Amino acid sequence: MRLIVTTILFSALLCFLIDAVAIPAAEIQKRDTNEPDPLKQLGPRGQAARRRRPGHRKGKKDKGLPKYFHEPGGSELGNHYDSRFHHGIQDYADRKNTQLHMLRAYLTFFNENHLETWLAHGTLLGWWWNGKMLPWDWDIDTQVSGSTLSYLAEHYNGTHYNYISNEEPAVERSYLLDINPASVERERGNGLNIIDARWIDIRNGLYIDITALSETHPDDQPGVWVCKNYHRYHTTDLYPMRETMYEGVVAKVPYAYDRILTQEYEAKALVLTDYEGHRWDPIVKEWLQKSEEELAEERREKEEKERKKKEQKKKEEEAKERKKKEEEEKKKEEEERKKEEEEKKKVEEKKRQDEMEKEKADKQAEVKRLREQQQSMKGTTTSTHHDQGTGNPRKVEGGLGPQEKKAEEQSQQPETAKVSPLSKPAGETSPAEKPSDVFKQENKIHSEKEPLGPQHNHEES
Repeated sequence: MRLIVTTILFSALLCFLIDAVAIPAAEIQKRDTNEPDPLKQLGPRGQAARRRRPGHRKGKKDKGLPKYFHEPGGSELGNHYDSRFHHGIQDYADRKNTQLHMLRAYLTFFNENHLETWLAHGTLLGWWWNGKMLPWDWDIDTQVSGSTLSYLAEHYNGTHYNYISNEEPAVERSYLLDINPASVERERGNGLNIIDARWIDIRNGLYIDITALSETHPDDQPGVWVCKNYHRYHTTDLYPMRETMYEGVVAKVPYAYDRILTQEYEAKALVLTDYEGHRWDPIVKEWLQKSEEELAEERREKEEKERKKKEQKKKEEEAKERKKKEEEEKKKEEEERKKEEEEKKKVEEKKRQDEMEKEKADKQAEVKRLREQQQSMKGTTTSTHHDQGTGNPRKVEGGLGPQEKKAEEQSQQPETAKVSPLSKPAGETSPAEKPSDVFKQENKIHSEKEPLGPQHNHEES
């Protein structure tokens, strides 16, 4: 039975969603033949925007449409007011009161006209905690579909909505719905018109930002919805919408609100109970503003923490500087050591080369000395022999052995000395008297006993 009831309810919800989307789609189709230009609704300002549309001037780089919504600036808080209605910064209580009734009027207007809108960003986070706005948040953010935005531009742009609260005493306010003429362009462009529309309190200029989600690339990325500020969602993240209560008024939130919040703010945003001068009270389920004493103590703690952090940072920087200096000194010492080693190697190499050169020079000198000695010996040493054919003595170059010298001395002695009985036994023939073949035999024996160098060999006649 429960399953049947659930199925029926789900089918009814789907039918409602289809009808809600079909109405704007039908109206958009209707605009094709007679579509009003949203720039015309802005008079001279809109015509200026038209003149700067892409492709208007050839040969010049297009800068896109000019910024439509302007804020007074001057401070962070000044950026939360519309310049056309700004008269000064509201205090804490006035701002909260302005935001409360402004949001209630916005949701009431959309509910009365059967227009779809839902809570987004910090406003959605406030709903998650207790169904109310975060007291420190100056931004109120809502989203609509691209088709709803087109429907608003055609039928409700420039609407002044008069609001009367249900409480006593009743609060009466007037709000302006202003659609940005650049909202027809669904790409980010130059980034000056990421806000598509605003719901503005004309008393002081505080506003609600309205951004549209569109499937800008349905062929390549079907089911991916994006706004001009790079927020991306899938169809299953958004639909079917959940109906809820926010600040006492019926509101809608995306189906996968928890996943959307954790992706945008991380999980800590759903558990942190102390933030921006407020403390979460789980008993009353409210964010309570801290007292001046608590805030002063927090400031002291914060300053002390910052001081310690700076000291720690200073110590780390000093340690880092010391380490860097030590590394530089170590590197310098290492370079000097390498340089000394290289110089030492160069000296040793030079010394070794000098020794090699000296050794080479000594060897060359020794060779030269030996050659000179040989030349000297070659010029001074001769041998005298008798020629076999004529009997005349001849000089033989080259060194002589001891026996040859002795034979030469004996050959030069007088004839009487050669035949002395004391120097020669009886019957022995003197060298001069010996036949030539005997002399040759003796000379051969001497040459075999004391071989001479190639340069000292006797020439055979």
